[in-house]
Amino acid sequence: MAKALFGHVGVSPEMRILSEVRRLRERCRSLEHEVARLEAANAALRQGLAVDDDMLTLSVPDGVTEQQPEPAMA
Repeated sequence: MAKALFGHVGVSPEMRILSEVRRLRERCRSLEHEVARLEAANAALRQGLAVDDDMLTLSVPDGVTEQQPEPAMA
């Protein structure tokens, strides 16, 4: 029983776990930098994008909405 308790109390974490945690933290940092870079690129593209006002509103011709759907098995 004492050996089982000693295994859970007073023993430092394994080096394997520490290296895995360190690797995951570095990966998270890397992904956070990538997200920030992509957001900045997206903002730059959004500012430089010129769109006609006609493109902002879409209209559907009347004939398109009144068409009957085709049967699945023809």
